[in-house]
Amino acid sequence: MVDIVDSATRSRMMSNIKGRNTKPELLIRSFLHAQGFRFRIHRKDLPGKPDIVLPKYKAIIFIHGCFWHGHQNCRLFKLPASRTEFWEAKISKNQENDLKAKDLLLNSGWRICTIWECAIRRSKKDPVALMDILTTWLLGSERLLEIDEPMINKKREITLPSSCETGLSSTASN
Repeated sequence: MVDIVDSATRSRMMSNIKGRNTKPELLIRSFLHAQGFRFRIHRKDLPGKPDIVLPKYKAIIFIHGCFWHGHQNCRLFKLPASRTEFWEAKISKNQENDLKAKDLLLNSGWRICTIWECAIRRSKKDPVALMDILTTWLLGSERLLEIDEPMINKKREITLPSSCETGLSSTASN
């Protein structure tokens, strides 16, 4: 398929896409702050410059765009038809960097949550489901959590790892 704009316009449009303080990031930060969690953002001294760092809970939250981080089996991720090799290489490199940062952080004792853009978009309709999942994880001891759209769709019927189940059952009946 041929692009509807010339290459200079497309380049200008792509260069305006932000890498930090994005709308999904601001939404999650707002949710966390409203729940009383305090955090740091974009710590340069940590691998991957995590979007949100909660030192008190030894927890890190990455907020990934489904396209830029290649979220497999997601409705928001579709490889562009033009310059396919370029985009495959770029997204693969992003995924490699994500894995390296995650390994380094886990080996340093950090807990990691990855929230995908599709989950955040879904949670705009029901932010309580996302915050229940995130709060339960933060207060628990599970090392890894990945929140995507199917998890949000299940709402309160989510099957979390056994160490995260406490606290969720009391809110499930509401």
